[in-house]
Amino acid sequence: MIYQSFAELYDELFDPAMYDQWLDFVAKRVQPQSGAVLDLACGSGRLGVLLAEQGYDVSGLDLSEEMLALAAEHADEANVTMPLMAGNMLDLSEIETYQTITCFADSFCYLPDLAAVTKAFREVHDHLAVGGKFLFDVITPHQTDDVYPGYMYNYVDDTRAFVWTSYGIEDEAHAAEHELAFFTLDQETGQYRKVTELHHERTYELADYQTALANAGLSLQRVSADFGEHEVAADTTRWFFEVTREA
Repeated sequence: MIYQSFAELYDELFDPAMYDQWLDFVAKRVQPQSGAVLDLACGSGRLGVLLAEQGYDVSGLDLSEEMLALAAEHADEANVTMPLMAGNMLDLSEIETYQTITCFADSFCYLPDLAAVTKAFREVHDHLAVGGKFLFDVITPHQTDDVYPGYMYNYVDDTRAFVWTSYGIEDEAHAAEHELAFFTLDQETGQYRKVTELHHERTYELADYQTALANAGLSLQRVSADFGEHEVAADTTRWFFEVTREA
């Protein structure tokens, strides 16, 4: 139950404006009638629900059963149909082909190395229709090297507390660790129970992503910043990729 509460609080604290921005990014590039959409690493399904409300035929896939349970709740609350699947982006062999695949919130940065990122791109290629679009984002080296080290976020209410602390990693290029600590009040004992998670993120130079996409047989059309609104710059914290499968 405490892990379910952890997922719920993480979901509550995530900036809802970002989901609207991801929705806008997708909607400007893919029409609802274009075909089936897969939201890879869909998490709590917030983006998928917004897409479904706009008429997209969207499904979600995620590794976390807790997040998928939340996604099912959100879809039910919004009264939309959104098929959900438990799965690993490194092995999509059990799923069908989609006209569009999305993957946001720097989900590829949670993979262990560039070889795994390339494998995930190959899985996307194999399940993306010819002529289909692959839209995703990743954090930049500026984010891991300059922004994350020393970052801290705290949240407290009457029964819960959440502490997020980020650290740079000296012996690993463009990597960061996030220590998430969640405290929940046990009403019977009056004591707080603590659960911690350590999240590891790693990103790469833009040229590395370009090579990985090419090695996966995918065609990069554009890389941008700020949800596609600006060109990339030295202080860009997240890259947005627009990719197609040509053959």
